[in-house]
Amino acid sequence: MTAGADLAALDAVVTAARRTLAGRIPDHPRLAADAQAGTIEPPPGYRGDADPLLWTDLTLLKPEASLAEIDALADRARAAHAAAACVNAGVVDRVAARLAGSTTMPICVVGFPFGAGRPESLAREAADAVAAGAREIDMVLAYGRLRDGDVGHVFAHVRACVAAVKMPVKVILETAALNDDQIAQGALIAAAAGAAFVKTSTGFAGGGAQAHHVMLMRRAVGDDIGVKASGGIRSVADAHVMLRAGANRIGASRIDPGGAQPTKGY
Repeated sequence: MTAGADLAALDAVVTAARRTLAGRIPDHPRLAADAQAGTIEPPPGYRGDADPLLWTDLTLLKPEASLAEIDALADRARAAHAAAACVNAGVVDRVAARLAGSTTMPICVVGFPFGAGRPESLAREAADAVAAGAREIDMVLAYGRLRDGDVGHVFAHVRACVAAVKMPVKVILETAALNDDQIAQGALIAAAAGAAFVKTSTGFAGGGAQAHHVMLMRRAVGDDIGVKASGGIRSVADAHVMLRAGANRIGASRIDPGGAQPTKGY
């Protein structure tokens, strides 16, 4: 297929998702039949030789990570001028202190990695993380309920988190567990609930980021909401593929000049 045909196929999936959601979640401009599709292009300021770390949330979410490893992650992120250092809630205060005065943000995951908690619990977890110093929240969509077609619950889950904090919220769809129709629905639900970003993966469910999914998410949410590609991105080449597919943020534990093999859990 030509590039135009590829985009037409993605847009057909998004159109079907809008029809599925119509009347089942609160109305939103992204659900309108004439909503403008997102542009498949790199983020502003991107060049082919650009350092992808400028758009990267360096990430360490393994539960067995030591405090020394957490400190090292924060120091690497700060030295590289990475977009953020992403950690679990128990250490976000430590990372925030270590990044103080830098341009690198401390950010935190919530509802991680399953997205299976109650909306009110998720909201409290997000508020606690912000109080501890998180400047963005990466929450996991209730993707099991999305697979069941319970889109009202999925919307309420995202909305509870967004309403609980005054910081940008990224919504992790866990694309490896979803088909294209569900990915488009999840992206549209996140946008309608007020998310600042949609994100591919936790890194704990296999599969990881795929350029096709990034493009589908970008077409669904338009140009005003971010798209974060995460999971299995290990090399500079991997990161550039995702940025050219429409991502404007990357999640990775490291980005090597070569092609290191992916490891589970970032």
